[in-house]
Amino acid sequence: MSRIGNSPISIPEGVTVTVDHAVINVIGPKGELEQAYDPDINIDIADNVVTLTRPSEDKDHRSKHGLYRALIYNMIEGVSQGYVKELELYGVGFRAQSQGQMLTLNLGFSHAIVMELPSEIKLSADTKKGAPPFVKLESHDKQLIGTVAAKIRSLRKPEPYKGKGIRYKGEEIRRKAGKTAAK
Repeated sequence: MSRIGNSPISIPEGVTVTVDHAVINVIGPKGELEQAYDPDINIDIADNVVTLTRPSEDKDHRSKHGLYRALIYNMIEGVSQGYVKELELYGVGFRAQSQGQMLTLNLGFSHAIVMELPSEIKLSADTKKGAPPFVKLESHDKQLIGTVAAKIRSLRKPEPYKGKGIRYKGEEIRRKAGKTAAK
């Protein structure tokens, strides 16, 4: 039995959810999202509550039941409140600058890395004295913001000896002990 798929989703004020031919649309104050879904899963919208039901206990139906419930919940949460990802740059000379949708990163390579981010993402980068440089991403699309944050982090993953690299805010890096001189 799917615990996630069976729980109903309440729709907050200012958010509208519509279902048209195997596509669900969610419109809210932060933006608009749409997601295709398997028509075998039945989606009912009544009294500002979305409920999902599956036709059978087949493994495929059980897995999609929880999947689509989670996707719809994330869409509703995104268009009503939005999502934020923050990345910190640890390393000597590491810098981050933003101009519009262009992100420029100096990560200790011989060249600066310039990335153009999608228009759905609001970007801010700053360097404060005494704190590591950071990049802040805001969007209503959880999948898109997660993908972009992972792409930025993959440019220089944190290494386990000194901890240099790009990490999510609050991420703990498992540190290793370095070499010790043999006597």
